[in-house]
Amino acid sequence: MSYNIMKIMKDPTTGKKMNVLLTDGLSQIWTIKKLEEVTRIVNMMEENSDSGHKYEVRGEPCNKVN
Repeated sequence: MSYNIMKIMKDPTTGKKMNVLLTDGLSQIWTIKKLEEVTRIVNMMEENSDSGHKYEVRGEPCNKVN
């Protein structure tokens, strides 16, 4: 199974929740093969988020894993 990372943000103007799939350097949806690796990346990104954005691990096609 492959996994993606979903970034969850709040629009500062409207307050509405926005979900964005992260992409790689070629503007393709970033796909990671190992659950351990994608979980480590999500934890690191949440710890380093200045804006308080949340991140979720998603299994393809976009089923929530956690």
